[in-house]
Amino acid sequence: MNLSVKFLPHISFVELVWFRSLISLVITVTYLRTIRVSVWGTHKKLLYLRGLFGVTALSLFFYTLQKLPLATAITLQYLSPIFTALFAVLFLGETVRRLQWLYFAVAFAGILVLRGSADGITWGIFFAGVASAALAGAAYTVISKLKNREHPVVVVFYFPLVAIPVMSLFLPGVWVTPKGVDWLFILLMGVSTQFGQVYLTKAYQAEDASKIAIFKYLGVIFGLGFDLLLFQITHSFGVFIGISLVLFGVILQVLQKKK
Repeated sequence: MNLSVKFLPHISFVELVWFRSLISLVITVTYLRTIRVSVWGTHKKLLYLRGLFGVTALSLFFYTLQKLPLATAITLQYLSPIFTALFAVLFLGETVRRLQWLYFAVAFAGILVLRGSADGITWGIFFAGVASAALAGAAYTVISKLKNREHPVVVVFYFPLVAIPVMSLFLPGVWVTPKGVDWLFILLMGVSTQFGQVYLTKAYQAEDASKIAIFKYLGVIFGLGFDLLLFQITHSFGVFIGISLVLFGVILQVLQKKK
């Protein structure tokens, strides 16, 4: 998904979210009808809330993806596990050990180092990334709240259900007709995100939100590789220090969970 967005810088993030949601809607409705499960679910308030949080978070994330190198945008978004853990404690009654908070702090320190070292991160883009992470954390918390209450694909269905009408309000002012290979990247974006959302939802419904969220950090490794191999983007030493701090926090967290 992230790569597809990077290859479409000439198309507004609003339009990309709309296309992503349209593809997701078709796949989701088709699958739910095949297995004879109602698309509407039973906990509609929570489902709509998950959709609203998710749409806003993804829109802001797509915006940062188009403005920053891939690894930098991904790492900024990785604040979401911190917010997920906080919301899980406040609203789900989950417990997070003191050492886990320390490991989250190490990862957060790495992101702050990135803010000071990476090129192109204005305060506006930085806060857009933080807001995206916070809203993503809220969406993941709602998903955990729906554990054993709704089918995972029903939860995913409420994303396009909210996104399509919301994005349609802004679409006329930013519309750019895709051409040629653009359609391939749009299709890849929609399909890959759909499968990612389904399995991510299953993971959050199967385990504590604060435990699952930490593994999102590992994607930054792929971001660094793609930046170098596909976009010929090299990062400063400070950026690698920041990313190293993030990964260090991840490793400590995983070791703590095994104990």
